[in-house]
Amino acid sequence: MPLAVRYVSARTLDTAPAEPSPPGPGEVELTPAFVGICGTDLHLFHGDMDARVAAPAVLGHEMSGRIARVGPGVEGWRTGDAVTVMPLRWDDTCPACRAGHQHICQHLDFIGIDSPGAMQQRWTVPAATLVRLPGTLALDLAALVEPTAVAVHDVGRAEVTGGEKVVVVGGGPVGILIALVARATGADIRVVEPSAHRRLLAEELGLTAWDPATDDVAALVGRWTGDAGADVAFEVSGAAAGVDTAVDVLGVRGRLCLVAIHSRPREVDLHRFFWRELTLVGARLYSRRDFETAVALVADGTVPAGRLISKVVPLTQAPAAFEALEGGGDVMKILVDCTAATAHDVREAGV
Repeated sequence: MPLAVRYVSARTLDTAPAEPSPPGPGEVELTPAFVGICGTDLHLFHGDMDARVAAPAVLGHEMSGRIARVGPGVEGWRTGDAVTVMPLRWDDTCPACRAGHQHICQHLDFIGIDSPGAMQQRWTVPAATLVRLPGTLALDLAALVEPTAVAVHDVGRAEVTGGEKVVVVGGGPVGILIALVARATGADIRVVEPSAHRRLLAEELGLTAWDPATDDVAALVGRWTGDAGADVAFEVSGAAAGVDTAVDVLGVRGRLCLVAIHSRPREVDLHRFFWRELTLVGARLYSRRDFETAVALVADGTVPAGRLISKVVPLTQAPAAFEALEGGGDVMKILVDCTAATAHDVREAGV
């Protein structure tokens, strides 16, 4: 019987049999190949989303895979097609949807949190959530399309343009992806990240990275910008100090794009917002256009997704992978190979 990784309670995951229902009208059954573990999954693992999650809950929303079965009435898709899933279901009736903002529907079903996710060997989803993958794109790399779509949306919300000076505070997977997408627009990027491992990866990708523990970030930004300050800052760290840095580096009429999930209220220097006429924008999730752009960026190598993959583990080792990510260290992105029963079965990169 197919297996699934489930959230049971705070800091408790299990792997259990999960027989999916056959695809109904408008649905498809997928065979997930690779599923990424992200920061939102860690928030869920910590119990921070228990108000939304009906345990036991199957996790995962960063995925790639193939269609196993097609339900009645589904057109344009066939068994074997390589796909990813935009894991959003909206009601199309709330004020946000009627205004054209379906991705932040006021009754949004975020698949993998509010309903069963991808970290299982068989998964039934609405065909409307599918996004096609090119046959040339390896499925392990394609598992990073979803976080790349987050980055595409973030850069769009911040309205980054060529020649602007951009500071990304937080050099984890999403922070690095934001830096890469912003660089592709022609912007000049700096990354602020305390982890030496992550700074090294950023530098290997051609990005300049600063350590907030030892570098005077404000002074460095001053020299870099001729004391004008940055045009845009992204707060991706989720830390109070990261908020302070993101505000401090901005120049007159700079834009702060809030990306990280802050589980508690933060103090913000509102006087600086007033004095420099700063703008704060929130960035949550993505549109289908963002997803399709992300597919193209990963497929053509603009986003070198393989460089962000630290490790691939079999489905049965997913609970241990959550603990490894929680501990930090020299880890960026861990993928779960849903077809692998043991570490020996994990597929090589590029499949």
